[in-house]
Amino acid sequence: MKTEDVVFDEKGLVPAIVQDARSKTVLTLAYMNEEALKHTLQRKETVFYSRSRQELWHKGETSGNTQKVEAITYDCDQDAVLVQVTPAGPACHTGSYSCFKDALHTEESDRYRMLTELGELLAKRKAELPEGSYTSKLFQEGVDRIAKKIGEEAGEVIIAAKNDDREELALESADLLFHLLMLLTDRNVPLDDVLAVLEERHSN
Repeated sequence: MKTEDVVFDEKGLVPAIVQDARSKTVLTLAYMNEEALKHTLQRKETVFYSRSRQELWHKGETSGNTQKVEAITYDCDQDAVLVQVTPAGPACHTGSYSCFKDALHTEESDRYRMLTELGELLAKRKAELPEGSYTSKLFQEGVDRIAKKIGEEAGEVIIAAKNDDREELALESADLLFHLLMLLTDRNVPLDDVLAVLEERHSN
């Protein structure tokens, strides 16, 4: 990507849509001028242009809630950029994981969207680490503890299957899926990557 390929507006700015690379949740909408975009590419962390203060600001410089840049792409007109990041904390100044949290309209039609929503929730928990949360505790204990939980839940699934207990098998399978998604979130592997592997195998 070359910064000269990006089309900046009459004020020298381009809108930057920031998305969590893991959960695919849109975190915020900010603006960059050419200097901010260059700094972002060099630092591999987001740097924006504040329209109110008329100056550059490095996201997380004071709060510690930085955003590690995984990829930057621009749209077909080259006048907007999509910045995919791994956040080190909440994106919103209010302390929320995402600035977009109030729905104007929503329509639920895909029952399997629960997996996507769970992935989004786990990414939020990892970013915010709310006190007293079970997931916060596991994320803080690290990959070994999460992996151990997967082993425990896998054992419970096997026992339920061998006991031919349909209800228990469904419950334990849900626990296993939950902790597997936790591990993927902890290791910064998007669920989309797993689905892509399944799609590739299915097509062969």
